[in-house]
Amino acid sequence: QVRLVESGGGSVQAGGSLRLSCAASGYYYPYYCMAWFRQAPGKEREGVATIDSDGATSSADSVMGRFTISQDIAENTLYLQMNSLKPEDTAMYYCAADRESSDCYSGSWWGRFGSWGQGTQVTVST
Repeated sequence: QVRLVESGGGSVQAGGSLRLSCAASGYYYPYYCMAWFRQAPGKEREGVATIDSDGATSSADSVMGRFTISQDIAENTLYLQMNSLKPEDTAMYYCAADRESSDCYSGSWWGRFGSWGQGTQVTVST
């Protein structure tokens, strides 16, 4: 199983930017779907963005044009660049990995992902 460790969260004012990182270690998957999810208190877990082993990406409508998912394969690191942050982006952000690359998109059911990080908190104030 892949070990995932997120970092980069913090507190920013609305309109600011943060870049989240997710370092992966352990078992190597030749094909995969990697994702960022978020969950705010009292709300359901929401898929934010995905990237697969071919580099194809998908983003939720709520973050389209503001958030960008990317990966550094050599460094085994997943990133989420978050710009123009809004208070409604406040949540715990998690990265997740699935050893299957098919149907990898931001609406993917969270249950398909077998590996999860511990989460990093993002707080956006007005």
